[in-house]
Amino acid sequence: MKIDTKEMLEQALFHLSRIEYMKSEDVPDIDLYMDQVTTFMDEQLSSNKRHEEDKILTKTMINNYTKNNLLPPPSSKKYSKEHMILLTFIYYFKNILSLKDIETLLSPVSKKLFGKKKEVSIASLYDEVRKLEQSKINTFEKNILASFEESSALFSDASLEYREYLRLFSLICSLSFDIYAKKLLVEKLIDQLPSPEKEKKKKR
Repeated sequence: MKIDTKEMLEQALFHLSRIEYMKSEDVPDIDLYMDQVTTFMDEQLSSNKRHEEDKILTKTMINNYTKNNLLPPPSSKKYSKEHMILLTFIYYFKNILSLKDIETLLSPVSKKLFGKKKEVSIASLYDEVRKLEQSKINTFEKNILASFEESSALFSDASLEYREYLRLFSLICSLSFDIYAKKLLVEKLIDQLPSPEKEKKKKR
């Protein structure tokens, strides 16, 4: 089994560098029907797909998000610009968080910012977060390459045939632990937020 970890990593980082982050000004200011929403989101987030046949968003997903209180219901079967920005947040969160955690995290945004004129809009919130994430790309790549260099120094005594696999395995373990640790931290932070259930009980 011949493995070129460096080449694989370079290809993966190149793919990451080409991911396009949707801008709030790219979202239509007019309300859209569900079919139009799924088409728009698929076009905007297609660079995030792992496989060509993967679906960014489906009607069933949108209905489930509304059913689970992640997304406010549409008005006359139409979805606003704010709906689509919230769907973008959900798209990224769902890969690491439970639906309950996403509800807890987005509930204040939906209740305080959705459909209301505030000094901080959902669109401006999204834009600030997007800028923050884009500013981290270079640091992220440097950290990944540092992990690669560390793993490349391991298992020098192993056979040439098996050495690259062991090093790749070690790199994947290192990256996975980093994700796991950050996921735990995010969950602990979300646990400090008031849950929607507790908020409902207070109002009774």
